[in-house]
Amino acid sequence: MLMRFDPFHELDRLFEQARDARGSRTMPLDAYRKGETFHVEVDLPGVRPDSIEVTVEKNVLTVKAERHWSDEGTETVVCERPQGTFTRQLFLGDGLDTANVQASYENGVLRLRVPVAEEAKPRRIEVSASPKAEAITTASAA
Repeated sequence: MLMRFDPFHELDRLFEQARDARGSRTMPLDAYRKGETFHVEVDLPGVRPDSIEVTVEKNVLTVKAERHWSDEGTETVVCERPQGTFTRQLFLGDGLDTANVQASYENGVLRLRVPVAEEAKPRRIEVSASPKAEAITTASAA
């Protein structure tokens, strides 16, 4: 059996309870843009895929997941890995196509891909010149 003495155990437990009451359990993530796609990778180790919920409302992307490992009748000796419900919200810019978000989950990592909206992509604008401007350009080149 694993046993250890920790004089700050009760203080840690109180801190964790206060933190959990505020709903600030963390889900570490990385976010980056690669080409025409915005990527978000969220660490969710030990989470069952069917407990993950990804929603988009207007420009707010919400990830909600649950992790439970202890069963009724289990005597817990040490419990350092957080369990319960985890929620994280990301505010997306107007230039992203929130209607086409893709999500996959593998090896404890939730991967989200949000394409850049067509209207937000850079595009070339043709410049038209009047005949007078073309005559000036031709004369100065000669």
